[in-house]
Parts: sequence; structure tokens; C-alpha cells
Amino acid sequence: MLVAREELKRLMKGKFMAAGLHEGHADEMAEVLTWSSERGLHSHGEVRVEYYAERISKGGITIDPRWDWEQTGPCSGILDADNGCGYPFAILGLKKAMELAREHGLGVVGMKNISHSGALGYYTEMAAKSDLCCLTMCQSDPMVIPYGGAEPFYGTNPIAFGAPTADERFVNFDMATTVQAWGKILDAKSAGRPIPDDWAVDADGKPTTDPHKVNALRAIAGPKGYGLMMVVDILSGILLGVPSGKNVSSMYHDLSEGRNLGHLHIVIDPSRFCGLDEFKRHMSQTLDELAAVRPGPGFDKVYYPGERALIRKAKCDAVGGIEVVDDIYDYLISDKLYIHSWDHRNRFAE
Repeated sequence: MLVAREELKRLMKGKFMAAGLHEGHADEMAEVLTWSSERGLHSHGEVRVEYYAERISKGGITIDPRWDWEQTGPCSGILDADNGCGYPFAILGLKKAMELAREHGLGVVGMKNISHSGALGYYTEMAAKSDLCCLTMCQSDPMVIPYGGAEPFYGTNPIAFGAPTADERFVNFDMATTVQAWGKILDAKSAGRPIPDDWAVDADGKPTTDPHKVNALRAIAGPKGYGLMMVVDILSGILLGVPSGKNVSSMYHDLSEGRNLGHLHIVIDPSRFCGLDEFKRHMSQTLDELAAVRPGPGFDKVYYPGERALIRKAKCDAVGGIEVVDDIYDYLISDKLYIHSWDHRNRFAE
């Protein structure tokens, strides 16, 4: 079903407010989810609403958080969110980091005791549109085997980077540190088709092509992805004094409890280095040169990170809305906070 952007945002915001969230936080949360949906990132869009509404209503997200900001140095600070809604506090933390970067050239801000904060690309795009570079990362609950291991230890631990150019383009790179997302395995399950043997492992830690036997995901590029997800966990977990590694709280185990997650923004002001104009000019030149590269077999061109998401957004704008699954739309317009409970499920929401 095609739903107009603002209508989709209004429906999602309404669910969050009905669950108990204050309007300001509900609006920011709905905006980030809408941003994700219109870029084709539905796994971080409207499909999450029912889960969030249930967690909010059960007390797993603090409605009136007693949050605290501490600037720990000229370029650094920690925002304790008291398990408040992750989206507005990730935005607030980014604004603090951007202020520090404009004043000192660099801003490093950690958000601790935060709830889930969604697609990281939203925050890096926000910084890039303000002529700043941003590297952001957050931890997630264990569902990935460490290289050489047979049981889950780290989460998908995403990392993202954004940078401006001299024109309307901007680089926006957002990735999980796993070979493939769990959503792709769910697709294979529903379609009754096998998965590649490098995506996941079974209960014995052996590679599996059967999506029904998946017990854990695998890191990208073996030891390299494993090392990268460790870096993310160190900087957004151990560094901020929150639970890390296999001790990161489950997304679904108990929706009445806060998650105490960690998230880190690193913001850089290019004007303190080669100069903003030169940086942006060379960024645009790089994107032009990439576009001029002869495409390989099966490809029509070389896209810069974030370009295809903007193409998908342009298509949504052209048709006047975002495609939403009928069942999800029916839920959004219903008067129920949630229909299918997510509480006390395993790490794969089963």
C-alpha cells in the first residue's frame, strides 16, 4: 500500500504517543523511521513500530528520563540517557558533538544507557549536511560468532560515516559488520530457499545453507570483520562503561527492562584541516571520478555510498508515498498498541 510520507510519520508518531512517549520524542523517533523507510531501509522503518510501542508501554524505555550531560574535556563528553528513547538522545548527542567540533575541530560524544537508536545513516547525513564529517557506531546484542568461535559473542555492531561535498551530494556509508542481515535470512526462510554458506552457522558452529538451522551470523571478511566489530564494541561499550560483548542486553528478552546500550559519535570539522572549501571540492571530484569508472560485468555504474538510497527516496517522492505492507498499515491505523508480542523472544525475534 502506498502511504504519503507525512501520513506514515503521523501514524507512527501516534502509536508512540499512545504507548506513553512524549510528543517531542515521538516526533523525532517517527522522523528517523520515516527517513529510513523512504530510502528503502524498511528493516529500520515502519516494521519496528509495533516492537517499540510494546517496549515503551511496558516500561523498557524511560518516559521521563533523568538524563545528564557531562563535558569531560575540550573535545569530549558523555550523555547519560537514563534508558530514554534512543533516537532523540542520539540526535542530542550528535548536536553536542557538532558544537564541540565547531569550537575545537573535533567532537567526541558517547551516549550511554541509551535504547535502540535505529539507522546510523540518519546521524551521519545530519552532520554532512552541516559541513562536518561524522563517524558513528553502536553496539548490539550478541548474534555473531567471533572468528574461530562456535557461539555468539558480538552483535551486528554497525558503523557509519558521512561527509559533505561541494554540491548537493554527500557520502553516507552505513554498514553492519556481518556478512548479511538477519532480515535476508528471514526472507530465505519464507521463500524456502537456501542461503550462501558464508552467511551463518548452526548450533555446532558449522557453516549452514539451511536458514532454519541458523544459530548465529558471521562477520564480514572473517578476522577483519571480527576485528572491526570488536572495535565498535570497545568504543561504544567498554569506553563508555556500559555492558559489552556477550553481556549486551537482548533486544527481546524482557521488554520491561532498559537496555543500557552505548553509542559513540566522532565529528570532525574539515575547516581545521585542509579547509572546508578544498575538502568539499575534492570530495565532489572523487565522486565524479568514481562515476566515470567503467562498470564491471552486471553493473550499470559505480555508485558512491548513499547514492542508491537517495535514488530510492526520489522514487518515493515521484510516486507520492512509501510502499508499506498491508498488515503493517492495518496495525498502524488500528487502536491497538501491539498485536503480535515481541516480548521474551530469542535474539532472532523467534
